[in-house]
Amino acid sequence: MNFMELAINIAKTVKGEIAVGAVIVKDGEVVAIEGNSKEKDNDVTCHAEILAIRKASEKLGRWRLDDCDLYVTLEPCPMCAWAIIDSRIKNVYFGSYDVNYGALGSKIDLREFVGAKLKVYGGIMEKECDEILENCFSDIRKKTGN
Repeated sequence: MNFMELAINIAKTVKGEIAVGAVIVKDGEVVAIEGNSKEKDNDVTCHAEILAIRKASEKLGRWRLDDCDLYVTLEPCPMCAWAIIDSRIKNVYFGSYDVNYGALGSKIDLREFVGAKLKVYGGIMEKECDEILENCFSDIRKKTGN
């Protein structure tokens, strides 16, 4: 299983949230796996990427993650993108583009504000990631009647 498949599998387990999964990898080894838990934890900062950064930092004993890569099913929002840039993550691989909130190229690119060296690769297993999000939003619409 590749790392994006792992992120997809995590996203599929997220219930009652926007279905996003994130995996942080160092030297080919997984150091953190997280899914969104904003609703469950009643905490706006509990996006999969933020939680994965916290877990990786705790596990590695440092906040600089310059030797790590992040795999995430949805292009990071501005909050997450800034945390990724600030943590010095080396590469981001994401699945679905986010034309409304994407902050690594789709709506804005926060790297431009600070000249970040972060490399970003979008559209990785995009079809599979899009399908998870479409199903998630369909479920939300059914529950809310919208």
